[in-house]
Amino acid sequence: MRANLKPAVISAVVVVVLSGLLMGVRLNQDGTGLSLVGAGPDVYWKIAAAAAFMFFYNLFRDHLAALWKAMPGLPKTPTQLIEVSKKPILRRLFWCFLIALAILWPFISNRGGTDLATLVLIYVMLGLGLNIVVGLAGLLDLGYVGFYAVGAYGYALLAMYFDIGFWTGLVAAGALAALFGFLLGFPVLRLRGDYLAIVTLGFGEIIRILLNNMTWLTNGPNGIGGIPKPTLFGLEFSRRASEGMQSFHEFVGIDYSSEHRVIFLYLLALLLVLITLFVINRLLRMPIGRAWEALREDEIACRALGINPTVVKLGAFTIGASFAGFAGCFFAARQGFISPESFTFIESAIILAIVVLGGMGSQIGVILAAIIMTVLPEMAREFNEYRMLLFGLMMVLMMIWRPQGLLPMNRPHLELRT
Repeated sequence: MRANLKPAVISAVVVVVLSGLLMGVRLNQDGTGLSLVGAGPDVYWKIAAAAAFMFFYNLFRDHLAALWKAMPGLPKTPTQLIEVSKKPILRRLFWCFLIALAILWPFISNRGGTDLATLVLIYVMLGLGLNIVVGLAGLLDLGYVGFYAVGAYGYALLAMYFDIGFWTGLVAAGALAALFGFLLGFPVLRLRGDYLAIVTLGFGEIIRILLNNMTWLTNGPNGIGGIPKPTLFGLEFSRRASEGMQSFHEFVGIDYSSEHRVIFLYLLALLLVLITLFVINRLLRMPIGRAWEALREDEIACRALGINPTVVKLGAFTIGASFAGFAGCFFAARQGFISPESFTFIESAIILAIVVLGGMGSQIGVILAAIIMTVLPEMAREFNEYRMLLFGLMMVLMMIWRPQGLLPMNRPHLELRT
């Protein structure tokens, strides 16, 4: 226990400093002394509880490890724990628990938490789509935000000029983004590595500049407003329905609440994410999924096996872009207003960071990384000017200590025992 005393104290101090910074606690000079400002007593109690937990855990971790090993029926080593976690029944229970928690979230959280969770789901969808291109096919794409913009502007323009509804616009936006992905695939068929990254980066910037300059079509930097919101079987989530429509609260017979729309948008985003996960899992079990992984490992060996890299690359760009189009359409409908400033290069960098941070090819890793990359900036609003510095520092630390990502993809493999 004496050997663990120093690490326990250091870990507690680190928790106090980092938690205080994230929650806005700072030192203020008051005459000749210093005082803590920026938070109330409830925040101090939370920081103290977290520090106490880390202190006692590190102090008694040897005893806890011995107690764990003494309990029968529990995995004793990390290898045994990994083997247990791979059991199909446990994986299904984990996913069922995760989905049930996601469905209940808007009913146990406040409006701000539901809005933030909806934003997380948008980035999850974008991360899963880019994961096909980067994580599975091994094609470095720095212009993924271009497909996101195509989906958003595709639905906005269809709604503005042709009075298209959300559900029709969702299909059209996905198809339009897939078309752009297919067209982008042709110029990059013979490119790889840095050259591929430069071309895709140029594609993203070309899309943004076109949206900014084509004022006769896209309204330029002023953006497009008044984008129709999603409806549920023709029911609108507004206080007064438009002509020929009916509002949700009147149909159900309840009082109007603005939270109904927030909850509906969250559940709709969750449904889109679940559909994305289902489609990608099915694709991974098909020959196209195996071909993506073969292309990522070695393109020359891929050709030797009789796989056509042209078809594989075009398939990866097309399918990955379609999910970005769906996410863009939902983003435009949720916001009600879009402009070219919403689709800058930093968005592509964040989506790529989600894929790399979570683990190349790992779906649960992408979900975890999307939560981290979206929630942490909201918790550290006091340090918004240092956002990019913290963002770069986190990526550097990940490359040093865990280059494979938080939850790397588990692939089938064989081992020879000697």
